[in-house]
Amino acid sequence: MADGANAMLTGRRRGEPALSTGSPRRLRGDVPLAVVAAVFTLLQLIFVHPWMGLGWDETVYVSQVTTHHPAAFFSAPRARGVSLLVAPVASWSSSTELLRVYLAVLSGVGLYLALRAWKGLFPTRVLATAGAFFATLWVTLFYGPQAMPNYWVAIGALICVGCFLRSWQERSGRAALWGVVAGAALMAWMRPTDAVWVTVPLLALVLVRRRWMLLLALVGGLAAGGVEWVIEAYGWYGGLGERLSRASEIQGGLGWNIAVDDQMRSLGGRGLCRPCTGSMPHPVVTAWWIVLPFLAALGVAVAARARRTARTLVPFVCAVTAAAPYLLMIGYAAPRFLQPAYALLAIPVADGLWHLARTHRGRWRPVAAPLVALAVAGHLAVQLTVLEGTVDRNVASREDWARIADELHRLGVRPPCLVTGHESIPIGYYTGCSSGATSGNNENTTAAEIVETARRIPVAAVTGPGGGAPGYARDWTAYPITDLTVRVAPRG
Repeated sequence: MADGANAMLTGRRRGEPALSTGSPRRLRGDVPLAVVAAVFTLLQLIFVHPWMGLGWDETVYVSQVTTHHPAAFFSAPRARGVSLLVAPVASWSSSTELLRVYLAVLSGVGLYLALRAWKGLFPTRVLATAGAFFATLWVTLFYGPQAMPNYWVAIGALICVGCFLRSWQERSGRAALWGVVAGAALMAWMRPTDAVWVTVPLLALVLVRRRWMLLLALVGGLAAGGVEWVIEAYGWYGGLGERLSRASEIQGGLGWNIAVDDQMRSLGGRGLCRPCTGSMPHPVVTAWWIVLPFLAALGVAVAARARRTARTLVPFVCAVTAAAPYLLMIGYAAPRFLQPAYALLAIPVADGLWHLARTHRGRWRPVAAPLVALAVAGHLAVQLTVLEGTVDRNVASREDWARIADELHRLGVRPPCLVTGHESIPIGYYTGCSSGATSGNNENTTAAEIVETARRIPVAAVTGPGGGAPGYARDWTAYPITDLTVRVAPRG
């Protein structure tokens, strides 16, 4: 643009609040954001039952800090952020309900702080709409109260990018600089590689414009959040390169691999689509995902016309880089992978929706406004319907693990004990046992070690439907439990 990057950031609409406002006005502007965050928390508690058991990945993260279960194998791609996040509750309580409520409240607070980081860059109505859009996606509601990292990467991304733009605009704003540090650290704390993908455009921008304090804040935040992951790489995996290589291997080998269709298949409520086969969800379910980039592009066009391109284009580009590895570089999909992209796109999408519904003079468009309202209502109905089905399926699957654990207890497999084989990590967690695998992504033991362990404590080997017994357990007594077969090692 002719006026340069600073003009693009400082330009604002007529009647739009400046960055510095009086306290009463600021407080009034905070109320809609707080309401969105509070409703988000309430919806989580209503639709995602607090008594829903822990999922596979959750058992890994929670077991690292709880005293009630042995720590599960921690594979190369994982980071310790989620474990530390749940430690204030999980370290002393085994209550899933308490953990769910804690995370639901914490996620609501996180959303409020993330939206507040954008105050002064956009009108409050745009920020509240962006927050409501992101918060009512089924994937956001489903994972908000769960011990999983992706939602928190999304919150860190919003904080980091919002404070980055504020700092660029203010130049001397120390609070905004610390916000950049905090947002970058939160992302790296949860998933270091995701943090790098989100911040690539920001790092490029500060290098080109030579904004050294912002560069220091970004790099410092990434380093503060990722230092433990790097140290652990050298302590456990033989170096950072080896850990990254192993993480890539576990994820199927990163490279050119278009997963757009896989992500679309996962939109119907599949937590993990690997391998991602089967038919596409109903077009009503996928319509929002197809329309999303067009609405975001509209938001960028609106911003360009209003001579404030950068503040909308920057989150748009960061969303693209955040989504790129999960759309173009892996051979499977999980809807939660794209949460950081959804959070960042929510800003230009909200701006685009307001442009469709109202004129630049603030008048409602007589045809477009009702159509936008109708589309938003339909979108919300679809998201809640998918959420309800997803919760029901996950509650049932996690109840199956609890039933298997009860049967194992009845067979004498009680802590201290070891579970190996099919779904050994979640079944082991629910049983209170350690888990072991002799092959695959979670390999952490050998057949000889399992046999030796069976001489000291109860050991059970689980095989899935149609699966054969591992060599070390062929002579163990077999018991059918649900659709699985459990072989318990003889004692004595």
